[in-house]
Amino acid sequence: MVVFLFYIRHHLVYTNTSKKKYGGDSIGELQFEQVRKILQELIESKSFIKTAKALSELAAVEAAELLEELVENPAEILIIFRLLPKDFSAEVFAFLEPEQQESVASAVSDEELKHLINELAFDDKIDFFEEMPANLVTKMLSLTNIQERKLVNQFLNYPESSAGSLMTIEFVELVEDMTVKEALRHIRNVGEDMETIYTIFVKSKNRKLSGVVSLRELVIADEKAIIKDICHDNVIYAYTTDDQEEVAEMFKRYDFITIPVVDNEQRLVGIITVDDILDVVDVENTEDFHKMAGILPLEEEYGKTSIFNEAKSRFLWLLILMIGATFTGSIIQRYEEVLVSVVILSSFIPMLMDTAGNAGAQSSTVVIRSLSLGTVDVKDFFVIVWKEFRVSLLVGLFLSVINYLRIVFLLRMDAMVGLVVSLTLFLVILMAKTLGGILPVVAKTIGIDPAVMASPLITTIVDTLALIAYFQIATHLLAI
Repeated sequence: MVVFLFYIRHHLVYTNTSKKKYGGDSIGELQFEQVRKILQELIESKSFIKTAKALSELAAVEAAELLEELVENPAEILIIFRLLPKDFSAEVFAFLEPEQQESVASAVSDEELKHLINELAFDDKIDFFEEMPANLVTKMLSLTNIQERKLVNQFLNYPESSAGSLMTIEFVELVEDMTVKEALRHIRNVGEDMETIYTIFVKSKNRKLSGVVSLRELVIADEKAIIKDICHDNVIYAYTTDDQEEVAEMFKRYDFITIPVVDNEQRLVGIITVDDILDVVDVENTEDFHKMAGILPLEEEYGKTSIFNEAKSRFLWLLILMIGATFTGSIIQRYEEVLVSVVILSSFIPMLMDTAGNAGAQSSTVVIRSLSLGTVDVKDFFVIVWKEFRVSLLVGLFLSVINYLRIVFLLRMDAMVGLVVSLTLFLVILMAKTLGGILPVVAKTIGIDPAVMASPLITTIVDTLALIAYFQIATHLLAI
């Protein structure tokens, strides 16, 4: 055990320090696996004091990860958690999953719970309250002072997924009539516990956002200079009611590390930092992937979602698409005489429908992602349509020529059958790729998430169009 603690201390302390200070990478994979194995042995042998000592030498995020992974019994988690150093336990608590946080918060004493709440960063505190059941939130609020209770209640009333629910009030703000000397003294006095001090926002006497100044600009400025004279007044900001996805776009567009949040009267009420936005980007991307696959987005992680909820999230779109697919069956029945006359035509239906669906999915995916990244917008509608049309011409031409040669020379079928199939292939690729570019833009224009217009829906539409085109061309060229 002594050897293990020596290893932990001398090989991981640097990582731990740099992680806490700079938010750096986690410990190396090989080291992490070694630590996991040794900790697992300690936990299995019920050596909880040694386990807590070992965990305290790691970064808080890694300690939380290992604690959740290796300890299944909630009572044992609580024992180890209580054995951790007091301040470190509060850091670990912030990284636990909501279920584990609830378990710990429900079991600890009021004094321990009060310490945990007080040590949490304000934005983490709000996230914690949002995840907890109402009775536990009531208990936790009773342990806070009146001023903080009012602030927490105010934040909890902001719409979910809004800028107000993301922001923190732990930031440095300056008044515009301060001198640089006064500003630096103020930063030294209050900056230690703030989210960031590198970008500092300036307010007027009536608390309205009036400018922004960097710490570097303050350090090199004349100490007698007035903040109003050196700050930049063209500040990009978000309103408390702005959607978190819009705020994420602002971070991405302007390469911000922090952004101010104002109320309807332009008063500075908080800031959002880039670490909070990274979580938002993950959530929004997951939602888009779900929608593009025809799945209703779920709030819980896949591993924690019940099979009933998973089935419910997938059922609706599958039902809609199944009903939509009945149109293809009706079309085939309508043109039954064509298939009876030239039976070989039926063998090419799967290839045509699959190619059409894949072509449409390619275009819709590219356009949806471009809309999401902001590289194109609804105003670029005709640019998108024109580009997808030209791409479809090239792709359709190449594939139809190759397909014609395959049918005539490799499969040794009638040249007219090859012409019907290849001409249909060209047209369906043209339709599929053009529609794949149009529908997401139309969706965004009318206020629908473009991700809805992804491969499942596109495939259903172009399958129907492909069959109609196929049988119409066959009817005319083969004189059926």
